[in-house]
Amino acid sequence: MPAERLSMRKVREVLRLKHALGMSYRKISEATGVGKTQAAEYVRRAEVAGIGWPVPDGIDDAGLNLRLFPVLGDSTHVRPAIDWPKIQNELKRRGVTLLLLWQEHLAGEKLFVDWAGDTIGVFDPATGEEHRARIFVAALGASNYTYAEARWTETLPDWIGAHVNMFAALDGVPQALVPDNLKAGITKPSRYEPGINRTYQDLADHYDCVVLPTRIVKPRDKAKVEVAVQIVERFVLAKLRNTTFFSLAELNIAIRDCVAAINAKVMRRVGKSRIELLETLERPALKALPGEPYAYAEWKRARVAPDYHVEIDDHFYSVPSKLIREIVEARITSATVEIFHKGGRIASHAFSAVRNRHTTITEHMPSAHRRYAEWTPAKMMCEATKIGPATVALFEAIMKAKPHPEQGFRSCLGIISLVKTYGPARVEAACRRGNDVGSTTYGSIASILKHGLDHAFAKQATPDAPPLRHSNIRGSGYYH
Repeated sequence: MPAERLSMRKVREVLRLKHALGMSYRKISEATGVGKTQAAEYVRRAEVAGIGWPVPDGIDDAGLNLRLFPVLGDSTHVRPAIDWPKIQNELKRRGVTLLLLWQEHLAGEKLFVDWAGDTIGVFDPATGEEHRARIFVAALGASNYTYAEARWTETLPDWIGAHVNMFAALDGVPQALVPDNLKAGITKPSRYEPGINRTYQDLADHYDCVVLPTRIVKPRDKAKVEVAVQIVERFVLAKLRNTTFFSLAELNIAIRDCVAAINAKVMRRVGKSRIELLETLERPALKALPGEPYAYAEWKRARVAPDYHVEIDDHFYSVPSKLIREIVEARITSATVEIFHKGGRIASHAFSAVRNRHTTITEHMPSAHRRYAEWTPAKMMCEATKIGPATVALFEAIMKAKPHPEQGFRSCLGIISLVKTYGPARVEAACRRGNDVGSTTYGSIASILKHGLDHAFAKQATPDAPPLRHSNIRGSGYYH
């Protein structure tokens, strides 16, 4: 059975790691969860198609897929030759063994990151309440240069924020970040996010490096940062154990002083300090920082609703109406919400904290009453008619309150779905109550049904009752 084809976002990451960072297929596999053979095959197909890195702007995900898979091709791949002369020369040096060469870290290659196990107290100067601060620790592979910082939590925002500060302190970027398998940065393998949290991957892309999670039952992967954590716990946390801190900033000043002393101390087996090795060995191999530090962003997958909006933190943002029912990805910062479809950005909005409101771009709207997908205003009113006249009046009130009728579809569909739980008679009675008290939203109708407030209004409905007259009702012919 042929292997399942990767998402084009994952293929782009494979191409970036191979061409921009020059990584081996083994390391690409560790970073992305893609098999070595499969990664090599995608790189080979891209070379045949004349695609390098970066992928030209005019090629979206669908176009990239077509370029890579026009016909079945040859899957052979020639592995790069081992540099045996270099290995032979290294082995001639005193004390150098094959095991040492295998374990040795290259300058500028890896930066190991983790949280320390111990915490340190910070007291609220107003209340005296103690809060336990977590300690982020990082160590460069070749120089052992150590960085530490206190954060309030081990959540994703603090994990990313600590990385941004760390890169600024180092004034450079290594080829790879090596975190332990913590929840903040590493997710469980899945079809859509194999291994790396999307925000963490976004940070790595911004700084043009790669994330290489430590491998299970591979102690060598963790040794470097575990030693750094032990040193920080011994020479920072233990040293500060009897000091009282009243702010996180005050604590971090003390931590910086302690870590500076650690980095300035000469290491016995090496004969040099960490800061000396950083300046002479490691820093020249680090890549330059990007022009701007990374701005924290979270990612969310969402399906476009029939009203051509997606929900982000209880606010609704528009996308082109042709994408109704499509899966999109939203990149959310404190200032903007960017929405992507198949790797291409399709919408950008200013972030809004106002709940249950819509942000709509006029160009995203369909023409007035244009039939699209399955739902139209006429069909929505037809479904309301099956429930009762009070539901018709409520649906008209909902759509009348919106700039465009389709924007009320979400609430109307939610009310229709209540029929499965409560039955049409109770939903009709709830709509009657909602019309009478002016509560014309899905949330109001659901609350009326949940608390049984519809029962009294059910008695008002009779089988031979005349059609309901209401100021909001325009008549069924309006929607045809």
